[in-house]
Order: sequence, then C-alpha cells, then structure tokens
Amino acid sequence: MKTAIYPGSFDPVTKGHLDILKAASEIFDRVIIAVAKNPDKHGFLPVDVRVKLIKESIKDMPNVEADSFDGLTINYARQKGASVLIRGLRAVSDFEYEMQLSQANSSLAPEIKTVFLTTKPKYNFISSSTIKEIFLNNGDISKFVPEEVYRYLTNFYKK
Repeated sequence: MKTAIYPGSFDPVTKGHLDILKAASEIFDRVIIAVAKNPDKHGFLPVDVRVKLIKESIKDMPNVEADSFDGLTINYARQKGASVLIRGLRAVSDFEYEMQLSQANSSLAPEIKTVFLTTKPKYNFISSSTIKEIFLNNGDISKFVPEEVYRYLTNFYKK
C-alpha cells in the first residue's frame, strides 16, 4: 500500500488544497493531509481547528485522513510509513521554493520522493493568505473555501 503525506499549514484549507488532495487520493492508496505545527508562527486558526475543518471537508474521500505533526516532515512521513510527499503548485512562482524544499528533503531522506501536483486553473490564485486578507476585510470567501470552513469562519471567528 502506497502512502503519501500532503503537508502544509492549511490556515485555512482552501478549495485549491482540496483539489490537490483529490488528485493525490486518485493516485495513492492512502493520503494523509498533515497540518504542520510551527511554534514560531501564530496561526490564523488553531491547529486543532484546522484539522477538524479538514476532516469535515474530506468526508467524501475514504482513503484520506487528516492529522497534525511537529518537527521535520520527513520524520513524520517515516513514522507514518509514507514513501511520498505531495506538494501543490499553483503557479510557476511556487516552483523555486518547492524545488528547494524537495531537494532538502531528498538530501535528508532519499527514500522519500516528492511528487508535485498542479491545481486546476480556477484555483491558481487562491492561497490561505489571500483568503485571510479577503475575510478580514469583510469580503466573500464562500467560493474559495469548503463549506465547512466558510461556516466556521462566519459563525465562530468573525466579530
């Protein structure tokens, strides 16, 4: 069984993330979307809320699970028995950073491969940062995030 890890901050998860995740779920037997805990960053949403919202958003993907981790992604991948890391690309501008990250991971763990997946063009401009900016300025984010995220943000987060 081939397991892949799709790591990231997912703060919040977007329809673009889910598009990458769906593609990965069609390629790999098991996919874990893993929220990275970064003690140096204060997230928009707490990690446990991000994981909960992802779990609610992936109910129609039976071979996908959501989790969180701290430390190096490759150590988490080894712990989960994964041989692949999934990285999403929206635009060419993502490629340089993702390539450097992939090469660092490969140097540390050559047995774990990185697979780049591209999102549909209609999601190219969507990022968690853009979603936060729109939301915090009272814009409509409903077409950019899963219903569960939209509901949470509008009901529980907004003042």
